[in-house]
Amino acid sequence: MHKKVIDIIAQIPAGKVATYGQIAAMAGYPGRARHVGWILNRTNTVNLPWHRVINSKGSISLPHNGQYELQKTLLQSEGVLFSDDDIVDLKFFCWRP
Repeated sequence: MHKKVIDIIAQIPAGKVATYGQIAAMAGYPGRARHVGWILNRTNTVNLPWHRVINSKGSISLPHNGQYELQKTLLQSEGVLFSDDDIVDLKFFCWRP
């Protein structure tokens, strides 16, 4: 599962996002969204666009300890827009390979 998840995340283009559940399903593990988060949490993400992975509500799941703000800034720098309540419009920004 680990390699499939990493390979899928690596393909998410700039300016698009994917959800944890979407990635799990694409990797052949539907319903395992939390495993995707677990994999990201334990993987060296230096060369991986980890910031393009958000939750199914269209929001960032990281805590407000700097990581949330970093992810939001990285997404905004790629043109991803957030609503006033920090939600990404998945109909527009969700990656559809």
